[in-house]
Amino acid sequence: MTGTAPADLLDTHLPVYDVALTEQLVVDAEVPAVFRAAHDLDFLTVRTPLLTAAFFVRGLPARLSGKPSPELPALRLFADPASSGLPGWLVLGEVPDREIAFGAVGKFWKPDIEWRDVPLDRFRGFDEPGWGKIGCHFSVRANGPGRSVVCYECRTQTTDPDSRKKMMRYWWIIRPFVGHIMRATLRTIAADAQ
Repeated sequence: MTGTAPADLLDTHLPVYDVALTEQLVVDAEVPAVFRAAHDLDFLTVRTPLLTAAFFVRGLPARLSGKPSPELPALRLFADPASSGLPGWLVLGEVPDREIAFGAVGKFWKPDIEWRDVPLDRFRGFDEPGWGKIGCHFSVRANGPGRSVVCYECRTQTTDPDSRKKMMRYWWIIRPFVGHIMRATLRTIAADAQ
């Protein structure tokens, strides 16, 4: 009997995109432990010297304009958005022990990112000019006894040619940093799972 694998949530919510980046890591832990670590990840626990420097530089325009930086106790996908969720982000879906997809709409190429709240049922079809959509997922699969592979993929789609041009210039600069942060995120998930 033949069949097709179910489409992943990321393909369902952001099937067409301008740029994508995928990182993966083999983890010495079973799929449920790795999935739980990805599900419960506090993004503020992801640390590297480069990441710390990047956050400092990214926040510099706000600090120079006198805007205070908010002190957040945690940044989690599945948190109460009013307290410690990821600002501007929404959970696109979850398949237990397989995949968690999340996304956001924003103008992330601007020095001070402008986020747009878009309900889940409008995310895929959102096409208002001047914006970009980010779709990401953590997916986990078995890789032999006691081992798993965790994948982190991020895709970006823009809504018009001018936004695409701005995003592509921005992507050219930030792509190496995005990969670095994604790899650090996977190492944090692995450490939490083990």
